[in-house]
Amino acid sequence: MSVPAADTMPDMVSLPSASSLCVSVVVYHSNLQRLQETLETLLVAVHAARGAGMLSTVAVVVVDNSLCPDYHSDMLAVINRVSWTDAAVAYQVLVSTSNSGYGAGHNRALEACESDYHLILNPDIASAPASLLTGIGYLREHPGVVLVCPDGALADGRPAYLSKRMPSVLVLALRAFAPRWLQARFAARLAHYAMHDVHGAGRPAPVPLASGCFMLVRGSALRRIGGFDPAFFLYFEDFDLSLRLASLGELHYLPEMRVRHYGGDSARKGLSHLTCFLRSGLRFFHRYGWRWL
Repeated sequence: MSVPAADTMPDMVSLPSASSLCVSVVVYHSNLQRLQETLETLLVAVHAARGAGMLSTVAVVVVDNSLCPDYHSDMLAVINRVSWTDAAVAYQVLVSTSNSGYGAGHNRALEACESDYHLILNPDIASAPASLLTGIGYLREHPGVVLVCPDGALADGRPAYLSKRMPSVLVLALRAFAPRWLQARFAARLAHYAMHDVHGAGRPAPVPLASGCFMLVRGSALRRIGGFDPAFFLYFEDFDLSLRLASLGELHYLPEMRVRHYGGDSARKGLSHLTCFLRSGLRFFHRYGWRWL
């Protein structure tokens, strides 16, 4: 993953005093090797932001929605291998007694940890070393911005396009069900939805919707809107959160804040995921208006 050299980063030491950060990670039978990479690359990013005088206290809350003792035991073994003490990062593991969904899991972490900034993080994200330094620095310099979303790459290096425009039924149907040849016929429409133009420009820009895999948010804004709406069990909870946060300030795509996302392609993960995708999609359109084309 390409990241800016340390000597190209802006001098953040002169900015206001160091801030607190809480990171929430929700797991559901998540790949443990990816989880370990997620946590280890996160700590590298914390170290870089601390070195610039930007971060003080940092806490990570892992919420286990798996409801499986064997998985939980294996997960704890992975978490305990991470160098928390060396990184001076506190961590907490919360075990769910019922799986109330992705957003509800993050809400539990939000209740357990109050901070200046909150990072909503998937367990399949590798953060670039300068990601937090860049993101928090940008939020400090732009008080009207409440959330920044990163430039993402998939495992094979292709762009992940982690910010979106408002979806239509046609666009989501094409992404979920259409064969590649049919998607190719609607390539311009799909590219517009995924904001290829904004990502290709390589400059910070306002965006309507941000992916929930990596959301760096002002803690005060997240608490003010009450976190995620638990009515969205899985999928579209990030779009709903984005639109509610937009009532408090702007959401910006930040190309210098980089991550690698090993997940994605939500609607092609099997019947149970597809069912959740359709239910949440119906709820989203019912709430924010139907856009057919």
